[in-house]
Amino acid sequence: MRISGHFKGRPWRHLVWALLALPLLVSANADVEKNIANSKNWATQAGDMYNQRYSKLKQVNTTNVGKMQVAWTFSTGVLRGHEGSPLVIDGMMYLHSPFPNKVFAIDLETQKIVWKYEPKQDPAVIPQMCCDTVNRGLAYAEGKLILQQADSMLVAFDAKTGKVLWSVKNGDPKTGAVNTNAPHVFKDKVITGISGGEWGVRGFLAAYDLNTGKQVWKAYSVGPDAEMLMDPEKTMTWTDGKMAPVGKDSSLKTWKDDQWKIGGGTTWGWYSYDKALNLVYYGTGNPSTWNPAQRPGDNKWSMTIFARDVDTGVAKWAYQMTPYDEWDFDGVNEMILADIDVKGKPTKALVHFDRNGFGYTLDRVTGALLVAEKYDPAVNWATGVDMKTGRPQVVAKYSTAQGGPDVNTKGICPAALGTKDQQPASYDPETKLFYVPTNHVCMDYEPFKVEYTAGQPYVGATLSMFPAPGSHGGMGNFITWNAGTGKIVQSKAEKFSVWSGVLNTAGGLSCYGTLEGYLKCVDKKDIKKELFKFKTPSGIIGNVFTYEFKGKQYIGVFSGIGGWAGIGMAAGLEKDNDGLGAVGGYRELNQYTELGGSLTVFALPN
Repeated sequence: MRISGHFKGRPWRHLVWALLALPLLVSANADVEKNIANSKNWATQAGDMYNQRYSKLKQVNTTNVGKMQVAWTFSTGVLRGHEGSPLVIDGMMYLHSPFPNKVFAIDLETQKIVWKYEPKQDPAVIPQMCCDTVNRGLAYAEGKLILQQADSMLVAFDAKTGKVLWSVKNGDPKTGAVNTNAPHVFKDKVITGISGGEWGVRGFLAAYDLNTGKQVWKAYSVGPDAEMLMDPEKTMTWTDGKMAPVGKDSSLKTWKDDQWKIGGGTTWGWYSYDKALNLVYYGTGNPSTWNPAQRPGDNKWSMTIFARDVDTGVAKWAYQMTPYDEWDFDGVNEMILADIDVKGKPTKALVHFDRNGFGYTLDRVTGALLVAEKYDPAVNWATGVDMKTGRPQVVAKYSTAQGGPDVNTKGICPAALGTKDQQPASYDPETKLFYVPTNHVCMDYEPFKVEYTAGQPYVGATLSMFPAPGSHGGMGNFITWNAGTGKIVQSKAEKFSVWSGVLNTAGGLSCYGTLEGYLKCVDKKDIKKELFKFKTPSGIIGNVFTYEFKGKQYIGVFSGIGGWAGIGMAAGLEKDNDGLGAVGGYRELNQYTELGGSLTVFALPN
């Protein structure tokens, strides 16, 4: 930069300091921040960029929530699993559906459909989606609405008219690279991932320019350093009780031959962002195949929490939770960012409830491991996590690799769908607790040899699932968790897995849905106090959200049974081992609910 010579004396020095300070000015997307700051909106899938799922609205509270009534409903016209939630921005609601990924813009004043989009996707995409045809929702920024379609097309619309502004292909569905995740807007970038770990898809996270759709960076989960955007000297990981550089070829050294090319590590969960650090946080999924004998080694960096610079994609740090995954414990669940006390010390924390049954607390600045404890007492595959190495201490009896292929390992807890799957937890800044929807499910797991063929399932294991033995007999718990100590504070038993995203509010509420179809609101200070319960038309795997319109607070949720737990009903599967083992485990669900696809919105009576 050339600076003209008339700046002399003190003004010159002031200018130099001002210029030096410029790189320190970090901004998120100003429009997204403005929309989040207005509590009347539900402006992002998690309500904010920290994934806290907390609302400051308090018109509906512990004293009156029991009086809530249905205010209005809306059918999407699709009978498959409805995950995620609508967005609400300035009096408009934007809804999405499962495949074929319809989008509706609804005027909250009249509930009129202002515009509708229904993409023409090849139905051949449907059998390429492992665990139902779900979609986890939309993103909104600067008058644009962003949809990540199942067929991998990332599409931006004019939010007022529904006109398509740009679209870009993110993956190849013919190889199983499809999409189920919600896109996220951080700064001037749309961040999206990829699904297809059960097809041998090599996972990645990608950033696209919000205004043009041009790809800015793409970071693979596994493979060569350059393709993972990892710096061998500067990307850090937890090593021998401290952070240390990952070193050269940190992924390649942990795979047999070229197995990494079909190595999984897909990225279909939720992403969070810390503006002050300019870091995006997310998790990577299981290595391919589910038969561990075919991929000896730690299989880095599948099953990993990543922190990446949002501008360049370069990894600042990485932590692998389940090296050499033998159980399909995907690491994609949300990273919740919160400033909390960890063992008495104020900490900029990242909290993650992994499928493997351990609740992790890390320093989100450095990546240091601080807490790793079981968040369901039934977890038995590992005794704990060695805090020096960061590795789980695997119980030999529950190792699916130990007996080799074609040996059935019985009684592993949790099942492959994890102590929690993608259904997001919430954090409440008043109670300082995390509210976690969990699965209380175990499995038998028999690996077998499988050959890779592009576009064909590459699973290599037969599973059966069942409620955790010797406990309350149900398949779920709703819990509160202290992430500073790694302790369960309270646990509320549920008949089926709690497969819904949680909402906490300043009104003292914590609300979630059940697979039978109930929306429940409990007292956030005592979750065993059930204050509201309503049976919606179908099982709930959507995420509870809230907004205010014309001075009135509304609480809403999608109902529409499906997802992995409800795949038997959603896809008409009947054999116990179908749906990667879920059909038998959740067979009783069809006695309590039926297929559906609707939004139910509640409010206090006038």
